[in-house]
Amino acid sequence: MSAPKKVVLAYSGGLDTSIILKWLQTEYGCEVVTFTADLGQGEELDPARQKAELLGIAPENIFIEDIREEFVRDFVFPMFRANAVYEGLYLLGTSIARPLISKRLVEIAHETGADAVAHGATGKGNDQVRFELACYALDPAIKVIAPWREWDLHSRTALLDFAEKNQIPIAKDKRGEAPFSVDANLLHTSSEGKVLENPGDVAPDYVYQRTDDPVSAPDAPEYVEITFEKGDAVAINGETMSPATILTKLNELGKTHGIGRLDFVENRFVGMKSRGVYETPGGTILLEAHRGIEQITLDSGAGHLKDSIMPRYAELIYNGFWYSPEREMLQALIDKSQEHVTGTVKLMLYKGMARTMARWSDHSLYSEKHVTFEEDAGAYDQKDAAGFINLNALRLKLIATRNARVAGK
Repeated sequence: MSAPKKVVLAYSGGLDTSIILKWLQTEYGCEVVTFTADLGQGEELDPARQKAELLGIAPENIFIEDIREEFVRDFVFPMFRANAVYEGLYLLGTSIARPLISKRLVEIAHETGADAVAHGATGKGNDQVRFELACYALDPAIKVIAPWREWDLHSRTALLDFAEKNQIPIAKDKRGEAPFSVDANLLHTSSEGKVLENPGDVAPDYVYQRTDDPVSAPDAPEYVEITFEKGDAVAINGETMSPATILTKLNELGKTHGIGRLDFVENRFVGMKSRGVYETPGGTILLEAHRGIEQITLDSGAGHLKDSIMPRYAELIYNGFWYSPEREMLQALIDKSQEHVTGTVKLMLYKGMARTMARWSDHSLYSEKHVTFEEDAGAYDQKDAAGFINLNALRLKLIATRNARVAGK
């Protein structure tokens, strides 16, 4: 790959990406543009601007953007229409943020005339795959630089030496070994590495940052109503809110009640197993509520088909194929299924759990007159079930007869 002339860097303002910024300048002698995304990670972003300026980045080459609404509306909500869960447990909080960051990296590259983008993902993880597949899907001609796969700074000591040599500010707590690595956005917080690397060790309490301890959560349950339109949450307790505001409110409720904690050993796309601690308070509530409204508005055939494709859909997101034609095809199917997923769900939040207590909808398929144990006034003729059973039993009877005949020979 020829040396890039101008690079857009996914920049957090932390030590690692600051080192990457300087390394790009010294290694390639190129101009660097920084992009810092506000995805609801809960951190002040002005320090990122100040540090970029300190490292010689011109003000017009510093992009700091609040993309929380786009994140929830165009990425989180479509994913939740599918009830997407990876390997039965993980709500894909890190995975779903990467396509949007990549999208803006490529767009900013086009806006500024850059010929390359760069990210700070290591060569062992999933994020390098997600960033790069997304970038190439959006612009097949873009150059992608992954410093962790290219440089010779393979130890914390080497990184700190490089930072000191290039006058990069080092936070005092970076002098020692960081206890664990954290990635956060409006949907979740993930913690990995160091004290969490041995899956046989219980995660220390201080690892949890977004949720209160369920044991010490309020002793009284709290009830909340979530209203949906076509599969997306639009209101909480009758108050209409924007997508990001809804998720923010659900995060607050989930935090108080210790909801959404997950200690998980997953299979990374690159081949190894990894242990992480995830906190997805609002997302856990949202998933329960979405399932609740689907129970009365989604036909069984559509619902069962949707559930059967969900693992494949979730795996595509986890592996970085958000912009693939197969994900888009599945999304079209999922979105079609949500045309009547409209109504309200009442949930109970209590000591780490979110449980559906009631649900109602003008689009409901539930018929009390068909399921009642009281007189149903002819809505359902129970005698019809005999023929239904006989037809379905026919092939089973034939198989049993055949097996008995063969066994008797």
